[in-house]
Amino acid sequence: MKNCSTNRWQRIGFLLAALLVPTFFGCGYQYVGESSLLPKDAKTIYVEPFVNRSRDVGLEKELTSALRGEFYRRRQLTVVDQVELADVIVSGVVRSLDSNVVSVNQHDEVLQYESRLDLDVTLQRREPNEVLWRGQGLKLTEVYAGSRSAVVTTSAEFRTGNLSASDVRRMTDIQLTDTERKNARSQLMEQFAKELHQRMMEMF
Repeated sequence: MKNCSTNRWQRIGFLLAALLVPTFFGCGYQYVGESSLLPKDAKTIYVEPFVNRSRDVGLEKELTSALRGEFYRRRQLTVVDQVELADVIVSGVVRSLDSNVVSVNQHDEVLQYESRLDLDVTLQRREPNEVLWRGQGLKLTEVYAGSRSAVVTTSAEFRTGNLSASDVRRMTDIQLTDTERKNARSQLMEQFAKELHQRMMEMF
């Protein structure tokens, strides 16, 4: 249902950019302080509710929840509900969540859309108050179907998704696109949470 190769390279690009190429995300990112992303004595983390400057109501809550859930599952840091209990704090701003056409058929009917999430993220130590890492203009993308003809029901990716082949046959293109758009949104939240967690923990 999604372009696996495109998504794989986009995700690889996200990680490579964080590691090697500061200008990949437009404004880029910067380290402040030591080369290690997290202090070695950091045990607790507070995820501050993200600021939402996009047109999507509730997006900031989904993003914050996804990130908290990722840290809960990994258990490398304890997620706390009060900022005063945190060793480090994650905060961020959602700039936008947009969808654009990426492919059409010979009749100019949309086959695939690309959903793109733009945001800024900051990781800081609470005491002493200092910024450890700042990512500005981060971009994550997810491709989703705009037509039933773009769905490959025999693919491994489709089989692990939320829809069955019979679901696709019953849906109109409009219904399918709306369902896929919502799924892509959820995938972006999950993708962001996993990759930010990995970025923070890989040098810990």
